[in-house]
Amino acid sequence: MSHPALDLIRQRISVNHFDPSFHLTDEQIRELVEYATQAPSAYNLQNWRFIAVRDPATKARLKALAFGQGKVADAAVTFIVVGLLRPHEYADEALAPFLRTGAIDQAAYDRWVKAAQAAYVANERLQRDEAIRSASLAAMTLMIAAQARGLSSGPMIGFDAAGVGREFGLSDFEVPALLVTVGRAGPGNWPRKPRQPPEKVLRII
Repeated sequence: MSHPALDLIRQRISVNHFDPSFHLTDEQIRELVEYATQAPSAYNLQNWRFIAVRDPATKARLKALAFGQGKVADAAVTFIVVGLLRPHEYADEALAPFLRTGAIDQAAYDRWVKAAQAAYVANERLQRDEAIRSASLAAMTLMIAAQARGLSSGPMIGFDAAGVGREFGLSDFEVPALLVTVGRAGPGNWPRKPRQPPEKVLRII
């Protein structure tokens, strides 16, 4: 049975060609990020950040770090989706709003913070895995939100991550996980690429 939310998933394509004359307002960009932040994250730490690159000169700098891919400059905005390392250092701050709403009591909050801190404090591999996971979940949510607003998008891993970190002033605990281009599709894009059937990728036990 068709459903609008499910239709968005089936309709979305990864766009490589954008209309460079199309623009997004600050409020439209903010709205996309607001939806992106509805994505889940482990312990609800929300270990992501978004850099919305819209200025033409700044997009040109980012394009150079993305091996000259034109969609970075032609899209209305290119998001640098950043995952954060060392979540144990801000677990108390990230979880405090849940305590303030009264959804949990002080004892539950203290246990939650302690568990999050214990999970990450001595595990740099898990920190990085979690940063990439969280950023990716947020990026996918952003792309579905863009689709719902009649926009097109495309995720990108083809860029110099270290260069992006230097050029955009990221700290040593911020990982540029992927880029997401958003705008209005231009001519020349491929149709939606076929997906593997569930029978090929699913195991029910």
